[in-house]
Formats: sequence, C-alpha cells, structure tokens
Amino acid sequence: MMLLILCIRDVDIKRVKIAGKFVLYFDEIDKGSLSSVGGKGANLGEMTKAGFPVPQGFCVTTSAYQAFIQISNDMSNFFTDLDRIDADCLNEIRLMGKQIRSHLESISIPDDIQSAILEAWQRFGQNKAYAVRSSATAEDLPTASFAGQQETYLNVRGQEQLLESVRSCWASLFTDRAISYRAKNGFDHRLVFLSVVVQEMIFPDISGIMFTANPITGNRKVTSIDASFGLGEALVSGLVSADLYQVRDSKIIEKKISNKKLAIYAVPEGGTVTKDLLPEQQKVQALPDERIIELAELGRKIEGHYGSEQDIEWCFADERFYIVQSRPITSLYPIPSFSDNQLHVLISIGHIQMMTEEMKPLGISIFQTAIPIALEAGGRVFADITPMLSIKLLRKKLPLALRHMDDQLGAALEEVVDRYTSQFPSKRIPIRKITSFARPIIKIIIKNLFVNDPEQGRTIVTNLVDKSVQSCRESMLETSDPMRIGAIKNDLRNVISSDLPKVVPYWVTSIFALNIVKYLLQKWIGDSEKIHLLERSLPGNITSELGLVIGDLADIVRQSPELIGYLQTRTDDNFYDGLDDISGGYAFRQGMELFMRSYGMRCPGEIDISKPRWREMPTTLVSAIMSHVRTVAPREHRDKFRQGAMEAEEAAREIVAQVLKNKGAFKARIIKRLIYVYRNLGGLREHHKYLVVQHFDIYRKVITDEAKMFIKTGVLSQETDIFYLTMDELNTVASGNLKQNVTPLMEERKKQLELNKKLIPPRVMTSEGEIITGRRRTVKAPEGSLIGTPVSAGIVEGYARVVLHPEEAKLNLGEIMIAPFTDPGWTPLFHSAKGLVMEIGGMMTHGAVIAREYGIPSVVGIDDATVIIKNGDYIRVNGTKGYVEVLKKSETPTS
Repeated sequence: MMLLILCIRDVDIKRVKIAGKFVLYFDEIDKGSLSSVGGKGANLGEMTKAGFPVPQGFCVTTSAYQAFIQISNDMSNFFTDLDRIDADCLNEIRLMGKQIRSHLESISIPDDIQSAILEAWQRFGQNKAYAVRSSATAEDLPTASFAGQQETYLNVRGQEQLLESVRSCWASLFTDRAISYRAKNGFDHRLVFLSVVVQEMIFPDISGIMFTANPITGNRKVTSIDASFGLGEALVSGLVSADLYQVRDSKIIEKKISNKKLAIYAVPEGGTVTKDLLPEQQKVQALPDERIIELAELGRKIEGHYGSEQDIEWCFADERFYIVQSRPITSLYPIPSFSDNQLHVLISIGHIQMMTEEMKPLGISIFQTAIPIALEAGGRVFADITPMLSIKLLRKKLPLALRHMDDQLGAALEEVVDRYTSQFPSKRIPIRKITSFARPIIKIIIKNLFVNDPEQGRTIVTNLVDKSVQSCRESMLETSDPMRIGAIKNDLRNVISSDLPKVVPYWVTSIFALNIVKYLLQKWIGDSEKIHLLERSLPGNITSELGLVIGDLADIVRQSPELIGYLQTRTDDNFYDGLDDISGGYAFRQGMELFMRSYGMRCPGEIDISKPRWREMPTTLVSAIMSHVRTVAPREHRDKFRQGAMEAEEAAREIVAQVLKNKGAFKARIIKRLIYVYRNLGGLREHHKYLVVQHFDIYRKVITDEAKMFIKTGVLSQETDIFYLTMDELNTVASGNLKQNVTPLMEERKKQLELNKKLIPPRVMTSEGEIITGRRRTVKAPEGSLIGTPVSAGIVEGYARVVLHPEEAKLNLGEIMIAPFTDPGWTPLFHSAKGLVMEIGGMMTHGAVIAREYGIPSVVGIDDATVIIKNGDYIRVNGTKGYVEVLKKSETPTS
C-alpha cells in the first residue's frame, strides 16, 4: 500500500493533469512501472525484459484510465459515497458497485485512447486472439496480493470486443469484492488506478499454478504445482480439481492425480466454453514427469530473479511453457537467514511466554541479549533449539517439557524429532560442564525436598528477588551515568546467569514434589480424586495476590456510585486528580498506590519492554475492577481463596490418611512431607518472571529518560520512537556516536510493524520455512466439540465472553472467558470468570495454574477459539477431559 501512496499521493481525480503514454509495450515496462501499469503489468514487463517465456503484449496505462474517469461528472460524488462505506455493509456495497459499473460502461472511450489501443493491437496482429486482464496499482505487491479483485476476459477477438473488454476492465475496479477489499485493507478508492493488460492468447493443452514454496507448510525448498487440461481459468475459479505435483531438489517427491471432469477451452468466435472430459482422460496425469521437473526449474529461476517466493500462472502449448503471471507469495511466514545449510528448528518464545503479538525492535533485542539462541522472524522471537536436538536425552525430554508450556508446541516438536532425527547427529553431553552447572541446583532441590523448611524457602526467594531488584535500581535509577544504557546488557545477563538460577530451583522443587506425590499415590493406592485440590490457593503466589488486591480495590469502588462514575471518565494523565474529593476516593487512591508499588511494573504482554506498564496507564485496570464489581460479591474473592486453602488442607489430610491406612506410617510421612513442600513452594512459580519483569521496568525507566533527552537534541520526534531502535543502536545514540538521521529508519520500521501485526506466528518451524503443527491428541468427546488440553478440572456451563485485550474486558456474572492467551497482566479478570478457554497454553502456563488455584474449569490449546466461539454463545467447558461444546449459538452476540 505504501508503494502505491508514494506513487500517487494526493491525487485529485477531477483536477489531475494526465501525462504519459496511454499504451506501453511489455519491453518498455519493468518492476518500476507499477504506477503506470499496475502490479500484473509491471511483473509481465519485468519478466519479458529478463528473458522469461512471456506471451507478447502491451498495457493500457493508468493514464488512460484516469483520462476515461475524468469524462464522468458523477465519479467525484461516487468516491465521496465510497469513503463512507464500511467493508461489512455488503448489500450497500453491492448496490453502489452495480451503479458505478453501469455508469462507467455507458461512457465512450475517448478517441485518442482508442487510437493508441488499436495501434498497439494492429502491431501484434488484428486476427489474433487476446487475453485482456485488469491490473490494479494495488495488486501483486510484495505485501498485498489483491489478486482476483477485477475482471479478466479470454479469447478476445476483433476491435469491438477488445475495446469493450478494456472498458469492462476499468469498470471492474468497482466490483463488490474490489470495493470491500479496499475498504477492509485501508486503500483509498481514489488512489487505486487500473491498467489493462492485453496479451496474445495462448491456447494451452495444459495449464495451472506453481508456487515456488509449499503454500500449505511454508517449506521454501518444495515447489508445488497444480495442473489441469485446457485453460487455467477452470483451476483458478475452482471448477476442477487439479493434479498436484511437488518437487524438491529436481526430484518429484509427491504426485496426486485428480479426477479432472471438465476443462475450459477457447471457441473460434471468441470467448470460452466449458467441456466435459472423456472418462479415459479424466484420471490421466496432466503433465509428464520430465515436464514437471522442467517447470519447477523455471519457477526457481523466476524466484531467483525476484529474490522472493513466487505464485506463478503458467501454461503449456506447442511443446513449450509460457508464463502468464508471477506475483509474490504474501502468505508465507518470514524465516531468519542462516549461514549454513544445516536444518534448524525454531520454537516460538511467544507461545511459551503467552504473548504472541508483534514486538518492536528494542523488545526483540532485549530478548536476544537475554537468550543467545533467540532469533527474530515476523516481529516475534524464536529460539533455535537445533543444538539441543543433537543430544539424545534432550530429544526425548524437551518435547515432553514443552507440552506443559503449550501442548501443541510439544506435539509439533515430537513430530520434528520423529521426522528429522537423522539430521541431528548425536553429540556427547559435556558431562563435566553440565555437572558444574547442575550440581548446586540439584543440591538445593534435594535439600528442599527432604531437609529444608519450605516456609523458609519462600522467604529466601523473596529476599533474593528484592536484593537483585534493589541492586539494579541503585545502579541505574540513582545515578545519571550516561553509560547506564550500555549497563542494561550486563545487568540482564547477570540476572539470567546468576540470579535466576538461585530462584528457579525452589519452584522446580515444588514440581518434583507434586509429581512424586502423583507417582507414589498411583503406585500405592491408585489415583486420588482429591489430588487436584492440592493446587488450590497456594500461599505466596505473587500473581494470585495481585488478583486479590484487585478484588480489594473493587470492594472500595462498589461502595461509592460517585467513584464508579469518576473511574469511567478518567484518563491516564488525570487519573488521580480529584480522587480525595469524592466519596471513597481517598481509600481507593491509597489502595492504588499500594498496588502500584507491588505490581505497577506489570501489564499484559509484559515480556515486551515496549508495552506500557500499569503504573503508566492506570486506566487499563478499570475494566477489570468494574468486571469484579459486577460479578463478585463483597469479600467473595478473599472468602474463595480461604475456602480453596481449606479444601487443599482437607485434601492433604485425606490423602495422608489413605496412605497411612493402606501403606503405614513411614510412607504416610513421606507423602505428608512432599505435600507440605509442594504447598509452600508451589506458589513461587511466578517469582522468576516477577524478578525479570521488575528489572525490565527499571530498564524501561532508564530508556524513557534517555528518550526525553533524545527529543531535546532532535534525534527523536516522540518518546515511543526509542522502542524502534535495537539495544546496539540505542547505545550508539546514547554514547553520542550517531552519524545519521534515524527518522527514515523509524518510518520503515513502523511500516514493518504494521505488516507484522497481520502475521500469525507458528509454534514450530524449520529454517526451510516449514511450519510443523504436530498430531492432535485423541479425545472422546461429543460430536462437534472443540478439542483442546484439559488444564483445570471440572465442568461448567455459561455464556461465552470473548476477550482479546484485558483492558477492554466487560465480563458479566456467570460468563466464561474465551481468550487468545493470558499472562500475569490478565490476572485481574480471573475472579470474574466462571470458566476459561484459551487458544494457547499447557499445564504449566500462567492461565492454567491460576485457573487451578481458583478452581475454574479450563481448556487450552483450541485454535481460533476466539473466532469460532462468539459472545453470547452458551457453552460447556469440560476441564477434566479437555473439550468445549457450543450448546446454543447466540442469535444476537452480546457486546
């Protein structure tokens, strides 16, 4: 779209001075001719000049279209009406489109344009047949396909048919689908022009489409070819199932021969006809093997010329191939570049951290500083775990561990190991190096399991976190050292290498303790139906406590209608102004200040340092507080937490009693000790992230302080621009070594961020671009159920509430929250939800753990749950078996 705007910005159709030729021949055109001949025409000219086998032809330029439009006295009003139309108003679009097309088809083509078209036509031959295709300035771009929005006319013969087809192509810029597409994607209707491609018609025996990357899996090494008899229009329009051939390294790796029942052919008088194929022809392989290889090699040459994967329309006639179109494949997820030819396996950090949104460059470079194996792709962070897969033990254990983070991610990695093990040569584990790292951690875990007082463990971890954060604060916030930007890297590396290894073993101990309890109970007495209750209301969980404080704030708010009205009209800049002058305001302000001291550094998507924190945007908490007011009774959140703790204690007593009765006092003491360890250390699962997020908040304060200085010196125009720099670039600016204007760089990265927003990151992919999805587990569930992973036991029914952003949530009493994912920034909503369904997650992710603590039935790992399930649908969540049933669709989705 930006290419388009740069070419034709600020054009007024009524006043534009038409300049340039009305006709350009293919050999006069290249990829820089977009504004004159549109995407399709530019590509055909580019390939012609590059020597590819393109049927000859010419383009009726956008200048001709503009001159034609200028004849109309009504188009200005039509454009004004189009500006107001919404992409979803299909009936209004249909009526307006029909009206505009009828109007344009009633206008005669100006004589000078007709003369230019006919002169070119006569040059190539009046007796030949032609394909006449629309070519808009907003199609076949690297970032927007726009394919198929306008019309194509085949086997056009004679002067009258030619001119009529050109005019119909111009009118087709206002088809229903074209209007809707532009409205949806933000294209100004005035700034999209149309060229018309007139190309010598080829009457092929075989035709089809070729992708130089597998369009389904994304694998860049695989060429995918669809082929059928006759003209390609039968395939493109979906009238016929084509043969599928896949080629890799000049070898056919897959062939699927379809039952091709019909084909489209040209007729002598012009136009086309659809014919049934003879039964003996329907199952014949359309393209011979040697031709498949030849076509694939031609596709690779075209890809090499453009430097990107291509979607190519081709045909085969008179024993040779012709290319009739090539455009970039815009649907592939980007992949990082690698210097070697080894297969690399990448896993999404965002799916592990429950934040799959696009990130700005600074957030990504912070991650790359913390995790050396981190790579950027599509504005997200991926980890290259290839070295780990060379170690036999990790090949087995890593997929199992990742299943706890996100079940589908673990399943995908299992598929990788099954398929590609031979490409990961086994390496010996460097025992000495691993032992020196693991020994102190294992020592802490063993002592915690059997010797140390776990209650003291909570104090130890809290002190470790506080000490680390205080040291960072003193070194960075209590000094004006200009080198503190550079110190961020050193501090972050110290947190990862030194502080986290001291904190994590305490939480890991709790996992070992619970798993040992489950194993021993299975072995000694069979599964206990009470064991899931042990996870309720764990003491010391920093995120659960956050949710409880939100409930306390809601209890203050519910007592004052004046305070409720106040909160709903505040902005971040004046959030606290005047609070002390209204009923309940002083108590609420004190509560908010206490909350911000402990949790103000948090927010949804907190792993991205560019995300504003709650301390900066307190209004983002208002929705959660008001949802709590609507759905939870006074003090109910505290009562539920206490009730959960009592249920856990009672379950522990019953389990110990069962073991005592069946296996004796010694084994009962073992179980009692392990439960005691788990209950006291299990709440520490969020502390390692809490530690990192507090450091991130300090870094953010330092960085925003520097941004204010950069604005004063004219380096940046606004504070948030600083997040579009990497850490190294930021350090260069801070040290005064900047030698260039960063504004163009900022603008380019902002455009790229907007493109990245539209991408859906895969969980697992390879360096070849192949997206691995893994095998879904089998679940016995009612027909039509949405299958996921059970993470919090129980069955609940209620109305669905889809929440895409927590700050916009409006949960009501008895509603089940449907979310893409959750992280600690979503915690304020959990007390308001009756159940939880997420698209991403596993047993040990934030939402699953909090759901179990709160006793909320939950299912995760349901792809597109936020799309399939609508607001107001009445659903049943089976958190025990792992599926969701839509019992009744909402007739009018609630807002």
